[in-house]
Amino acid sequence: MQRLWNRMALNRFLVLGRVGMDLNADPPGTRIDAARAFTTSIGGSAGNIAVALARQGAQAALVSVLSDDAVGAFCLRELADYGVDTGLVRRVRGEARSSLALTETIAEGCQTVLYRNNAADLGLAEADVRDLPCEGVAALVVTGTALAAEPSRSAARLAMARARAAGALVVLDVDYRAYSWPSQAEASAVCLAAAEASDIVIGNDVEFGLLAGSMDAGPALAAALARRGLLFAVYKRGPEGATTHTADFSFDTPVFRVQALKPTGAGDGFMGGLLAGLAQGHTLERAVRRGAATAALIVSGVGCAPASPDRAAVDRFIALS
Repeated sequence: MQRLWNRMALNRFLVLGRVGMDLNADPPGTRIDAARAFTTSIGGSAGNIAVALARQGAQAALVSVLSDDAVGAFCLRELADYGVDTGLVRRVRGEARSSLALTETIAEGCQTVLYRNNAADLGLAEADVRDLPCEGVAALVVTGTALAAEPSRSAARLAMARARAAGALVVLDVDYRAYSWPSQAEASAVCLAAAEASDIVIGNDVEFGLLAGSMDAGPALAAALARRGLLFAVYKRGPEGATTHTADFSFDTPVFRVQALKPTGAGDGFMGGLLAGLAQGHTLERAVRRGAATAALIVSGVGCAPASPDRAAVDRFIALS
């Protein structure tokens, strides 16, 4: 595990994947079909993870493709305002479009309507990552959506190889979205190969079930991946908390009970809070707890990036819980 602490102390992260615009029905509690107004924020797993890292004091750069239009410009401005480095984001003209999501701030039965046809981020190419600046980087975080289609899949694989060659850790957020993939079988094979080429893998029960070929086999696979060479794997179990496996030990982390306003953004916040905690020198157990705290704070606020807490807010929340 010494390699983990040595790299995390660098406190610099590259996050590869999607960022887009979220339109949140306003005021909170309003259904999309009844909304007369919306507030805007950035969304997308990679964008949210990068924001969570930056908010908690890490240097974070996004590796992605955005449409060269007003939506893409909005995403770039918002990322920069949160302190995320956008120098590795390419703009593309033509018919490709950045992701757009209409969503609600509603705890039960929350609806999200996604517009992701010809998604710009799936145009990430090997040329975008061939010279990726991985030296001096703690980790490359890859979100599974980037593996769903070419050329993004090959670009993500090349980025992972570049990171490994430079000594950086490779972190996989399985981030399985069935609608992004041609088939479940293809998703299972591609994501399992990516997990086996990573140092850290984080996923929920459905995602580890996908990797294992069945839901029942998911928990055993998470432990097996850790024994076979991962630094650690985190198996998220929703309201039941999370189980973290290393080669030598496992431990459970409960969720923080909060009044949730929505179910979205928790996984992205968990990843950002966990990695930021490791970079700050916390033990693995405490870092996972900080990931859980970040997730709780995000689901209890409006939007994902706007609800992402800074380091002091996480400290206060844990101290009072």
